[in-house]
Amino acid sequence: MISSTVKTGDETPLLKIRSVQKVFPSQKGILASKGAGVIAVNDVSLDIYKGETLGLVGESGCGKTTLGRLTLRLLEATAGQIYFDGEDIFQLQAKALERLRPRMQIIFQDPYSSLNPRFTVEQIIGEALLIHKLADKRNLGSKVRELLDQVGLPAEYAKRFPHEFSGGQRQRIGIARALGLKPEYIVCDEPVSALDVSIQAQILNLLKSLQEKNQLTLLFISHDLNVVNHLSHRTAIMYLGQIVEIGPTHQLSLKGAHPYTQLLLSAKPSINPREKTKALPNIGEAPSPLSPPAGCSFHPRCPEAMERCRRESPALLEVEPHHLVRCHLYD
Repeated sequence: MISSTVKTGDETPLLKIRSVQKVFPSQKGILASKGAGVIAVNDVSLDIYKGETLGLVGESGCGKTTLGRLTLRLLEATAGQIYFDGEDIFQLQAKALERLRPRMQIIFQDPYSSLNPRFTVEQIIGEALLIHKLADKRNLGSKVRELLDQVGLPAEYAKRFPHEFSGGQRQRIGIARALGLKPEYIVCDEPVSALDVSIQAQILNLLKSLQEKNQLTLLFISHDLNVVNHLSHRTAIMYLGQIVEIGPTHQLSLKGAHPYTQLLLSAKPSINPREKTKALPNIGEAPSPLSPPAGCSFHPRCPEAMERCRRESPALLEVEPHHLVRCHLYD
């Protein structure tokens, strides 16, 4: 068995995720231990390298956001370890975790609910700068204006409130807030899914420019392969809490190996109106994470399923250099 931690070059891993699992109890209180749990993340292991953008793709409810929040320790893992620059973040005490927080940030999906409507832009961006003592009241305004300039917003916006902005402008404010503490690692949790297509392109180009300029490490979560192809160096495909395929983005976009990846690629709309799209087979709905199927989690929907798939869970196997697939077809 080969783990999904295969390198793509001479990069150094900033994050090492090892056998991470997250189970949410399906019941609360004294009944929680007796009820079945929702397996949101199921034995995930991978590396995220310094300066790279890793795309994380899958259907709604597959565990993408949960995994992203686990890497920031916004959620506690049920099992496994996540090492950030060599430190197991789940073993850190409050003071050590507080020192680590500026190095890891998040851009939220919804640019409307993620900004405090009672705060001005200066207060939204400046709050963390004051807490972490990267600014004081004398120079806060100038630092906020610098951050607004980085994301393409005029300095006078600092005194306005969130309701005065469009969705794209709000997301730029969210990006400026994430950049304020000069992080090394940012989780981008579907940051363009709530925006119009024309605005999506602007935000994606901004993220790409900031990533290259500041050598940021990004985990870019999305359900849109076209978006991920534009931004990511590598792509991981997630299904029902597991990574089923991971490899360089250009390889996956040309020839995804896992049947689920192939279905995602065939569903991807083409920008060429002359290009004909193949009809998708009816694969039904994803199983409930409350009762995942035995064997391969994808077998109830897989057009290539064999009897073995119903009994045995496949391991991640390297099908070509740096390209790993969780499927019995390649075993």
